[in-house]
Amino acid sequence: MPKIIGLTGGIGSGKSRVVSVFIALGVPCYIADQAAKKLMINNAMVKEQILDLFGEKAYDQNGLNRAYIGELVFKDPEKLKALNAIIHPAVAQDFSEWVSQQDCPYVIKEVAILFETGGYKAVDQSLLITAPKEVRLQRAMQRDQSTKEEVLARMNNQWEDEQRLPLASHVIENLTWKDTEKEIKRLHKYFLSLA
Repeated sequence: MPKIIGLTGGIGSGKSRVVSVFIALGVPCYIADQAAKKLMINNAMVKEQILDLFGEKAYDQNGLNRAYIGELVFKDPEKLKALNAIIHPAVAQDFSEWVSQQDCPYVIKEVAILFETGGYKAVDQSLLITAPKEVRLQRAMQRDQSTKEEVLARMNNQWEDEQRLPLASHVIENLTWKDTEKEIKRLHKYFLSLA
């Protein structure tokens, strides 16, 4: 069984870019957010629970109505909690099946809210990607074509780095890409040595 490295960081920290380097190094990477989106469309039980929670508007001709659900959960913490209670167990099951099929020293499990959900207790090591809030805000606004208010609303549903730092096994401050890449390669060697 490979070692599981949980990778996380706030919105705009650069998690996806860091994951792309691990992928290039040949490390299998499980992106929890992508898996959740797939499960919300392809898993009949998950789909049924989402329809029960949000009604018929939760799905449209394009599949999952993300804008509609997003609007509801960001205004209502109880709805977000209920959605997470549907998605998290389904993703955990999907990850468990995926990891059992991997034949390698370690895998990366990229999860936006690894610490917030207690998911860090189910990984062997955790890697936190950080960047100053202003930098993350700018990156997220550019990437998603979002307003400052929209990004801040999403940030408010996540912990601050100060809360995550004491729980992280490793931290990369993602400011200059050259330094970040160097740190990823150093950690890659270290993670290989754990196997």
